[in-house]
Amino acid sequence: MTPLPKIMLAPNGARLTKADHPALPMTAAEILATTQACQALGVDGLHLHLRDQDGKHLLDAAAYADALTLFRAEMPGFPVQITTEAVGMYDPAHQRHIALNSGADMVSASIRELCRDDHDVTRAFYNDCHKRGFAVQHILYDVEDAELLTHVLEEKLLTAPELQLIFVLGRYAVGQKSDPKELDPFLDWLKQTGLSPDWAVCAFGPGETPALVRAVQAGGKCRIGFENSRQHADGSVATDNAERVAELVKACSEAV
Repeated sequence: MTPLPKIMLAPNGARLTKADHPALPMTAAEILATTQACQALGVDGLHLHLRDQDGKHLLDAAAYADALTLFRAEMPGFPVQITTEAVGMYDPAHQRHIALNSGADMVSASIRELCRDDHDVTRAFYNDCHKRGFAVQHILYDVEDAELLTHVLEEKLLTAPELQLIFVLGRYAVGQKSDPKELDPFLDWLKQTGLSPDWAVCAFGPGETPALVRAVQAGGKCRIGFENSRQHADGSVATDNAERVAELVKACSEAV
């Protein structure tokens, strides 16, 4: 099972377009070029969102397979994680189908979204992924999501050191702005449960860099990119994803 990269790039997300930022990559070729530029700065994994011909969020197994073929040819061995994010467009059955049939071995999935179906169905899906050797990174928007995960995952998966989590900071804040202190409830939850997973953080707005530095200081990993913030810590707008990565790498080197 592929471990989480230390710095995973999330260059576009599901909702933004070039109207939000002209350097936002939309096509597979643009995402590839962006990822290659960011790899040179320290990025060691990609969180992949695809779009359809109209630029809308797309969960399609064949499209994912084509994109993964491209990345495996151009960036051999580089970890690529696909998203199953619903964005109000897809139901859990489709999300499960995408995870299991796209040819990916790394998947990002929201426990909250998948549990719109019966918990036994979701539990069986996670077990199937484990049997196939897929790395599922569970998206946790708050501690309630974390508690839900403890009720749905079987004990052997919950306590496994390869359990992958991502703590989302600032997603539901006013203006989608994050604060490093929002990590504290998740860290308290980890301490209370005694779990020691492979975990990362993503954060919204100009607080992205300080929040990710806080995660690194606490032993976690990072997901960075235009999906969550186009702004630097000082509020200025980044030229491109690579500029956001460069700020993070510099900040982390100064802080640890």
